[in-house]
Amino acid sequence: MSLTALVIRHVVFEDLGLLRDLLTDRGYSIRYLEAGEHDFSVGDTVEELVAADLVVVLGGPIGVGDAERYPFLTPEIAAIAARVEAKRPTLGVCLGAQLMAAAMGADVAPTGLVEIGFSPLTLTEDGAGSVLEGLRDVPVLHWHGDQFEIPAGAQRLAETPGFPNQAFAAGPNLLGLQFHLEVDPQMVETWLIANAYELAIHELDPREIRADAAALAPRLTVAARRVVGAWLDGLEA
Repeated sequence: MSLTALVIRHVVFEDLGLLRDLLTDRGYSIRYLEAGEHDFSVGDTVEELVAADLVVVLGGPIGVGDAERYPFLTPEIAAIAARVEAKRPTLGVCLGAQLMAAAMGADVAPTGLVEIGFSPLTLTEDGAGSVLEGLRDVPVLHWHGDQFEIPAGAQRLAETPGFPNQAFAAGPNLLGLQFHLEVDPQMVETWLIANAYELAIHELDPREIRADAAALAPRLTVAARRVVGAWLDGLEA
């Protein structure tokens, strides 16, 4: 019997990437719910989200604080809250992790900084004993300026200079990652094109990110499967 994976996507180029084959190899049937198009205020949608075997909430260039300008965020957070309250397996990536944190009652806010490009994480004591152990000394892709606070009862797993909250886990089923472990380094060019203005205003050279992606592709592909695979192995029904 096929497992169901619902994926909330905010922009087309931020998809499952490296995680797609991992999930299909493990028997998941994948369906995307397009944020901004899908009505998360409908009861049937909330029931479907709670019932799915897995929910992945992906990233995007907006923030939790943008709900007044992007009103779909309010019912989306409420739908995610129903999911996390049921402690059903949920993975959040960047904006997705921020939405999870907000749904769990934690603050999310701009930092006044940006972190864009590949760099390694520093694992906390809890992180070193978690599924993130597979990322020790592996540079990962960062692309954010906002940051979540760690939800009450969750473990803080990783940090970087200037961004002390890079990942959290609440039990075996809820995992939030501020960084982009899912991005296929072979497809990073789409990110560079889509974010050309942001790179320019922050005086970041796309050639450096492109070169890092090419050099790190083999390690990142293995690491993404190892980390998320370990998390899937540890899920509780």
